[in-house]
Amino acid sequence: MKKVIIAIVLLAGGITFAQKGEKGSRERMKDLSPEQMATLQTKKATLALDLTKAQQTQMKAFFTEEAEKRKAKMEARKAQKESGEKKALTSEERYAKANKRLDYQLAQKEKLAAILSDVQMAKWEKMKHRKGKHRKGKREGARNQKSRN
Repeated sequence: MKKVIIAIVLLAGGITFAQKGEKGSRERMKDLSPEQMATLQTKKATLALDLTKAQQTQMKAFFTEEAEKRKAKMEARKAQKESGEKKALTSEERYAKANKRLDYQLAQKEKLAAILSDVQMAKWEKMKHRKGKHRKGKREGARNQKSRN
């Protein structure tokens, strides 16, 4: 009996320690400036896509713009959360929000297509698809975990 209790305590402690150690790239990137985030993203894209110097400059501008928008949205969400103004959206508001997000994604894809070659764009899409699958799997796992509790 004593051994079982010790095993349970050790197991619970190990699980807790493992969960506290997990920090995603968002947590690590949260403290970086938009310029720093853009520089890192540009270097990763250069390694993956073999970008030319001109493409690197264009991609850095693209990533800087994205990072600034993301940072502003994050600050707005944080302010809204702190003020307690968050309300449930109606179906029309959700539709408008989703439609706006998809239009934005299409515009971003067009910008990237103007910067990257066809081969690079195909590689980018493949990388993005793989990353999306990975993230989706994590979310579904978290949902399943919540429903079990």
